[in-house]
Amino acid sequence: MMSKRMFALAALSASVMTAGVAIAEDRSDWPSNFTIGTASQGGTFFAYGTGWANFVAENLGVSGGSEITGGPMQNMALVHTSEVAFGLTTMGPARASMEGNSPLAPGLMMDNVCAVFPMYETPFSVTALSDSGIESISDIPAGARIGFGPAGSTSDTYFPAMLETLGVDFERRNGGWSDLGTQLQDGLLDVIAFAAGIPIPAVSQLEVQTDVNIIEFTEDEMNTIISEYPVSEFTIPASTYTTLTEGARAVSMWNFAIADCTLSESFVYEATKLTMENNDQMVSIHNSARTSIPENYDKNTFIPWHPGAARWFNENGYTIDASLIK
Repeated sequence: MMSKRMFALAALSASVMTAGVAIAEDRSDWPSNFTIGTASQGGTFFAYGTGWANFVAENLGVSGGSEITGGPMQNMALVHTSEVAFGLTTMGPARASMEGNSPLAPGLMMDNVCAVFPMYETPFSVTALSDSGIESISDIPAGARIGFGPAGSTSDTYFPAMLETLGVDFERRNGGWSDLGTQLQDGLLDVIAFAAGIPIPAVSQLEVQTDVNIIEFTEDEMNTIISEYPVSEFTIPASTYTTLTEGARAVSMWNFAIADCTLSESFVYEATKLTMENNDQMVSIHNSARTSIPENYDKNTFIPWHPGAARWFNENGYTIDASLIK
């Protein structure tokens, strides 16, 4: 006859076995590996996305990695077509892609893209070498060679039009941020128009190697841009770069992590939980993750939420209406 102690141990063993089965069942639809679309090396998307992929892989036990891409526009397309499981995007390019206005796939409504969590704001800022004499937007000479990042990136999509609105005449150049930084230092470019989370690795690297000017918008220039583009007022803190002695006026656009809407609900739930509940570790990946906190979920007003991500937010007091969940 089984003693009470033996019965308790047997019950505990059965419970553990049952829990093990449950965990196995929960993971039955998980991918064996995953990839996140980032952007070019030298940019914040690459650093943030690569670090996040490693963080998730290590903690959830699923092999993961990052892919160098053209940035937000291309990531929307890659996620929509299930070529990557996750991606990083910016709200302006995301809306254009969902409405069928992506230059990469005109007319294609990218509706297999779901929001996962808020990342950070992307400031739009201009950098030139100090010895160029360019200290303001109005100082940029006619015909200046300006690097706008990878073709189809957030910077390349919006910054040329913004500068044209401000009356700047320029030659448009594209490339990865690290490559453009080298070109600026070598005198092959006059200006780089960055749109990336701060601190931008390429700018930090330039500061180590040479003297640079981080050029802010005047108040009138900022207000003109805000009135015509989907951006808001932003100040680059002086602590961001050694070059800055005080905050620099800029404009910004929010970024969100996105996922293939068909991706396992429980997998996305666990990835969201890990990210939103460990901000200190996210900040150790990149300082811009200071705003990768659940309170900023409401900065997304149009990308449908992945069911797994929405479940975590709703369980933790951040209400996402059923109509906004895919």
